[in-house]
Amino acid sequence: MKQKITPNLWFDGNAQEAVEFYISAFPESKIMAKSYYPNSAEEGLADFQLDLAGEVLTIDFELGGQGFAAINAGPEFKFNPSISLMVNFDPSMDDQAEKYLDQLWGKLIDSGQALMPLDNYPFAKRYGWVKDRYSLTWQLILTDPEGDPRPFIIPSLLFTDKNTNHAEDAIEFYLSVFGDSKVGQLSRYPEDTGPAKKGSLMFGDFMLADQWFVAIDSGVEHDFIFNEAVSFSVSCKDQAEIDCFWEKLSSDPQFEQCGWLKDKFGLSWQIVPENMDELMERPGAFKKLMPMKKIIVEDF
Repeated sequence: MKQKITPNLWFDGNAQEAVEFYISAFPESKIMAKSYYPNSAEEGLADFQLDLAGEVLTIDFELGGQGFAAINAGPEFKFNPSISLMVNFDPSMDDQAEKYLDQLWGKLIDSGQALMPLDNYPFAKRYGWVKDRYSLTWQLILTDPEGDPRPFIIPSLLFTDKNTNHAEDAIEFYLSVFGDSKVGQLSRYPEDTGPAKKGSLMFGDFMLADQWFVAIDSGVEHDFIFNEAVSFSVSCKDQAEIDCFWEKLSSDPQFEQCGWLKDKFGLSWQIVPENMDELMERPGAFKKLMPMKKIIVEDF
């Protein structure tokens, strides 16, 4: 079954290098497909994109069975820890889980930085939060074998600044938008902790369209918020579904471009037809896409 929601990662001209690194670090990983920029302005390239003429535009790839897309673009957006990727190592499924966790940590921290050292914590026997060489952040955790099973990789949303104390509101909102959705585990702060108020989410997970996400209210002040460096594309079967998601999710017209939007929490989404690859192979497709806000399939 085609993945409905796909994390998209924005790289500053080095997407190919980054994807090759991740595939070398993670098990069961592979490149699925690539798309390319047009070769000239006549085909739709903007002036600021001319140095990318003919270069890779996107790379679809899998890490541990989880689909991703890498966007090969410019320096406009930078990764920050507001969106990280949680990697679950389950000892009930693999008696070498801790060993493999440590091995992956060693690869990701090479030329990177520990945000929370790999160690024993009250919530996990083995856990660490690392920023890799491309500034993408990962949370590696040895899961409780008695807990409910979860996928190997789960996107994690850290609600900071004006979003703090609204993680549960966001979960409820996203569940109202997507089908095949449910709440998983919810753990609350027992008392005020920094900007997080008593009762807000210390940890919560939820499923949208058969895919799991994590939401956390930050208990520490941070100077970062969600941005376009990590976005989530939603694959839609037809124009009616595109219209439906667009109406429910888009909160500010100034962020609407080429199928991209921002929701009321500042999270970026791409609402795209499931045959987007085929549409982009049509003559003049890139030139038609660039001025669009919501994607109109028949305009291709």
